[in-house]
This record gives sequence, C-alpha cells and structure tokens, in this order.
Amino acid sequence: MFKGKRAILYIAAAILSIYFLIAGLVKAKGFFAPLATAVILSLVVLPLSIWMEKYMKRAWAAMLNSLLLFGVSIGLMALVSMQVRNFAEDWPEIQEQMTPKIEQLKTFALEHTPLDPDDINQSKEEEESAAMGSDMRKRITTFLSGLSSFMANYLLTFVYVFFLLIYREIFKNFLLRVMPDSKQESIKNTLTKSIKVASQYLLGKLMLMGLLAVLYSIGLGISGVNNFILVSVIAAVLTLIPYVGNILGFTMAVAFGFLSSGETSVLIGIALTFTVTQFVESYVLQPFIVGDRVDVHPFFIIVSVIAGNMIWGIIGMILAIPVLGIIVVILYNIEATKPLGILLSKTKFTEN
Repeated sequence: MFKGKRAILYIAAAILSIYFLIAGLVKAKGFFAPLATAVILSLVVLPLSIWMEKYMKRAWAAMLNSLLLFGVSIGLMALVSMQVRNFAEDWPEIQEQMTPKIEQLKTFALEHTPLDPDDINQSKEEEESAAMGSDMRKRITTFLSGLSSFMANYLLTFVYVFFLLIYREIFKNFLLRVMPDSKQESIKNTLTKSIKVASQYLLGKLMLMGLLAVLYSIGLGISGVNNFILVSVIAAVLTLIPYVGNILGFTMAVAFGFLSSGETSVLIGIALTFTVTQFVESYVLQPFIVGDRVDVHPFFIIVSVIAGNMIWGIIGMILAIPVLGIIVVILYNIEATKPLGILLSKTKFTEN
C-alpha cells in the first residue's frame, strides 16, 4: 500500500515538473529561443571551426563561422522574401483563376456533406466583419513590435554562436567538474561522441534539405508551378516531419500549380516531381548523407514538432527535431538512459 502511494506521488511530481518546465519555457521564449538556436547552429559549424583553428586563432575562427552563418541566413531570407513579394504581386491573378475552382468545391461540399449555404455565408460574413473591425493602428504597432523583437533575437543568436564557439571548453570543463571523479572519463567520452554525432547529423540534415530544395525547384519549375522556389524551399523544410511533411508539401504545390492554372499537365508534373524526389531521398540521399547516425522514430518526431509549436511557435517547430536528435544521442550514449535512447530511435544505433 505504501509503495503504491509513493509511486503515485512520484508520478504526480513528474507531471507537475513537466508542466512547470513547459510553462517556464513558454514564458521565457525571448531568452531561450535564440540561445537554443545558437547551440544548434554552433554544433553545425563546429567541425569547420575546429578545422579552421589549425590555421588561425580560435577567436578568428569563431568570428568567421558566425559571419558565415549570418551571411547564409541573410541570403535565404532574401531569396524567400523575393518569392513572397512575387507571390503577393501575382496574388490577384491567382485569386481570379482559383475562384471558379473554389466555387466548384463549395458546390461539391454542399451536395455531399451536411453543410448548407447558410453555414458558408455565415462564415464568410464573420471573416469580413472581423477584418473590417480590426484596428489598423493596433495591427501596425503589433507588427513593428514583433519585427523589432525578431531583429534583436536574430542578431543576438549570432553573438551567442560566437561565444559558444570560443568558450566551448569552459562549458565542457564545467560539466566535468560537477560530475564525480570516478565518472569523469566516461562523461568526457560521452560528451565528445555525442557532440560529434549530433554535429554530423545536423549538418547532414541541412545538406539533405538543400539538395531536396534544388530537386523540387527543378521539377516544379519545369512543371510550371508559380513561385516554385518558395514552394520548393518550404516543401524541403517540411520533409523534417515524416509522412505528414511530404503530404503538406505536395498539397501546397498542387494549390500553387494545378488550382491556379487548371492544367492537367501541371498536376502530372507535380506528382512526378514528388515521386522521383522521394525515391531519390529515400534510397540515395538519406543513406549517404545522413546515414544511421541518429534515426529518431517518426512518431516521436511528430510529437516533438507539435510540442515545439505549442511552446515556441514556428521557431519551436524548427528546433524540435534537431534538439530531439541531440537528446537521443546523449540518452543512447549514457548507460543508465540507453533504453530511452532505443525507445526514441527508429533503429538501433551503430556502434563506432
């Protein structure tokens, strides 16, 4: 009886701890989000930084790698912003072409579902009244506030990367000093192995997304999809979510291509592009670029993405998978938590 009560207390304490941890992360998003992003980015460029330190001081290597990440991010944002601007310019034409198809979908929904015209009209009236009743000044103020906060966190992220690369030995020594002397060598080996595997995994994932974006761009561009670069980049990022991401990417490509043009050849081109690209990803790119360094189970990936969205929004969704990958690596390389690492992984890790 006493053991049962103690187990209930432990479970309740664990649930409360997780609740307050998540609530704290939500409240402290402005502090932890750029720091977590910096940790992930520093792991990505760590191998390059170590190589550069053979020829220059660590401070210069950290500075150059921080500037490299900053330049790449600026280039990506410029590319996406150009595509978004083109999409905004083409939106009236796209909307005009999609209107008849949307009406056909409404007619189909009215004929084959319990919906009636009053439901659709009421929903449309509520959207229009909400748009007209919104305060423009308040929206502008909110936008400017969000933009300033984003820019501050954006620049702060690269400052964090710089200091993490310079003072990484300090953090490593701190972790070793708080551990018992008898376990320091084991912890040191685990840290070294975990950081190495995590950095290789993260770099491989980024390379994989880049190659997928190129393949999608070629296929969707030939197929005649509007704003195919923007669609390709988003579709490549969505592949981080197993199965669901591919479906979302395909749906978005169909919306931009087939629904706006109505040509069957565009739909065939989109289907061929996604089929061929998924085949190349599964049997060529994934094994050779990412391999079996970290193979997180798709179920836990989806759960982590949903949790990341609930905690930090879009940035949480982006960070969820690399953070989970690092956690799985660490869990697997610590004997006491190895069963959890096996549980979260899709296949058993390969021993190096």
